[in-house]
Amino acid sequence: MVQSMGAPKSLVGVIIAGMVLLPEGLAAIRAARSNHIQSSLNLALGSALASIGLTIPAVSVVCIMYDIPLVLGLDKKDIILLSLSVFIVMLSLSRGKTNILYGTVLLVNLAAYIFTVIVP
Repeated sequence: MVQSMGAPKSLVGVIIAGMVLLPEGLAAIRAARSNHIQSSLNLALGSALASIGLTIPAVSVVCIMYDIPLVLGLDKKDIILLSLSVFIVMLSLSRGKTNILYGTVLLVNLAAYIFTVIVP
C-alpha cells in the first residue's frame, strides 16, 4: 500500500510504531485527563521504552535472517525535530506546571515529522 502511494518505505515504520504504541498511549491520555500525571508519564515512557526494547531486536533478527540492510539512523531533519521536541518538553517541565500550549506545540511537531516522512 505504501509503495502504491509512492510514499517512502520509512512510513511503514511510523505506522507500525503507531499501532504498537496506541493502547498504552490511549491509557496515558485517559490518565492525564483524570489528572493522574505520574501514571500518565509512567504509561507513556514505559510503553515507548518497551516498544524500542522489543522492536529493535526483533527487526534486527529479521534483517539478519533475510539479509536485509538495517538502517536505524536519523537524518538532519529528524534530528532537528527530535531536538525541538526535547527542548519543548524541557520548557514545559521546567516550571513544574504545564499547559495545553506545550502539548499543542508537540502535536504540531509530530504532524511536521509525519509530513516529512510522507513527503521527504
